[in-house]
Amino acid sequence: MNLKDKLVTPGYCFLLAANFLLFFAFYLILPILPFYLTEAFSTGHAAVGIILSSYTVAALCIRPFSGFLLDTLARKPLYLAAYFIFTAIFAGYLTAGILSLFIMFRVVHGLAFGMVTVAGNTLVIDITPSSRRGEAIGYYGLMNNMAMSFGPMVGLFMHDYYSFETIFLCSLLSGAVGFVAACLVKTPGRAPAPSEPLSLDRFILLKGIPAGASLLLLSIPYGMTTTYVAMYAKDIGISLSSGLFFTFMALGMAVSRLFSGKQVDKGRITGIIKLGMYLVCVCFFLLAACGTLTGYSPAFATVLFFTVALLLGIGFGTMFPAFNSLFVNLAPHNKRGTATSTYLTSWDVGIGIGLTAGGYLAQYTSFDITYLFGACLTASAIVLFSLKVTPHFHRHRLR
Repeated sequence: MNLKDKLVTPGYCFLLAANFLLFFAFYLILPILPFYLTEAFSTGHAAVGIILSSYTVAALCIRPFSGFLLDTLARKPLYLAAYFIFTAIFAGYLTAGILSLFIMFRVVHGLAFGMVTVAGNTLVIDITPSSRRGEAIGYYGLMNNMAMSFGPMVGLFMHDYYSFETIFLCSLLSGAVGFVAACLVKTPGRAPAPSEPLSLDRFILLKGIPAGASLLLLSIPYGMTTTYVAMYAKDIGISLSSGLFFTFMALGMAVSRLFSGKQVDKGRITGIIKLGMYLVCVCFFLLAACGTLTGYSPAFATVLFFTVALLLGIGFGTMFPAFNSLFVNLAPHNKRGTATSTYLTSWDVGIGIGLTAGGYLAQYTSFDITYLFGACLTASAIVLFSLKVTPHFHRHRLR
């Protein structure tokens, strides 16, 4: 292998560590926030959905501007500033005694998250060889999956034995160590970006809009799952810790990352995405059926519930690096930040819709109806990707 194609470098390792610790801090509090809002502030399901979605809406608002800034200014200082703010907000949660203050911190947290995730993904592309980009993105995403494996499980365990303040403090500590790792990342020098007139394409990758629409449809049920699956498990009487759902899901993602990135580097981007889509679609139909099956065989429903988690992880883990590469391959080199922000913006829009719609649907219907709705959305995503996105990508790809 050519030395220029070397993937494992100190900078890449520090970036992996920083990403893991950032997402561990994020996932540690994610499943306990609905319980925190209902127990500390007596909020209903619908209100919980709106409050939690404010984080995603804030991240969504900053995404297009973060891509523009990352393509215009030095990337590492922006990454570190956003990482620092993201970490500091956990200290704010410790002092948020009233709901309005919590919501304010949640919005600022979302803004920081929107910037730091775009910056981190862009830095990965900057410091790794283009011939191994899919693999690099895959392992970088694997850190998210490892955090998802441990974070929610630890958070739900701590919720049973410790105070919410202790959980927020642990997230603060994780973020602080991650910030140190981020400071140690060395990034290559970059030529000044050519001056271009301001246009919509500086903030959103217009060629990526069809793929973004398909990704959005997939992220709505994903948002419903990461936020409400613990409550769903409780409602249908699954006795095993719902934290195991996230563990199995993360395990599936980890397994898929080991091969999906390499397949992307071989040019099989759209085929890999379709494979993941089919699997995810079937999984959401099965997840919706768990509520009904519990009445006939609780043991079978429990096995199916956690099997679905594993297969969902494989499906989404297969798609993530492929979707990221798809957006990057549609953009010139000086618009990598814009491509990455468009990819993550599409994901965030769906997550925000999923948080809000999931809360309302669960309150006025049931969780199994909510996941059935999500399954129908994934089926729509498959149709859109097959008929529109795939031919569009092959016509317009630059690499």
